[in-house]
Amino acid sequence: MSATRLISIADAPELAALLLDNQLHLAPWEPHRPDAYFTPDGQRQVIEDLLRQYDHGTALPHVIVEDGRVIGRVTLTTIVRGPFQSASLGYFVDAHRTGRGVATEAVRQMCRISFADLGLHRIEAGTLVHNLRSQRVLEHNGFQRYGLAPRYLRIAGDWQDHVLYQLLNE
Repeated sequence: MSATRLISIADAPELAALLLDNQLHLAPWEPHRPDAYFTPDGQRQVIEDLLRQYDHGTALPHVIVEDGRVIGRVTLTTIVRGPFQSASLGYFVDAHRTGRGVATEAVRQMCRISFADLGLHRIEAGTLVHNLRSQRVLEHNGFQRYGLAPRYLRIAGDWQDHVLYQLLNE
């Protein structure tokens, strides 16, 4: 069974190897990344930035762990307080572990933390229109589709439409 935990600098080499192994699998769903992104130093920089955001209360970066190995990441970013009490959710899982409920469980855990521990009111997530698997992960966790954002993010080199989802803490 998988679990999530706060990311650490020590995860950089394992995350770099995971991302490199999954580069082709993730390419259709991700922005173009420089080669340095897939190195331990590149991941160390990413993690340091995420942990700075965590220290400021604007991000909650977790890794997904199974049998003691990092197999993905699930992260809340753009945590906004005040009257909004909202965050954005993103995640990825190793290609060899998709279709087994790992992402669904990681998102479930992050939603529980978001509402019970952080006191957020809303979590949003966007998927490419054709990313049906990710849409199912969100829907299995109670997220509701609320819109379509044309040319929302530059993914795989092109500005692509995204389906927008949200989950409210009722």
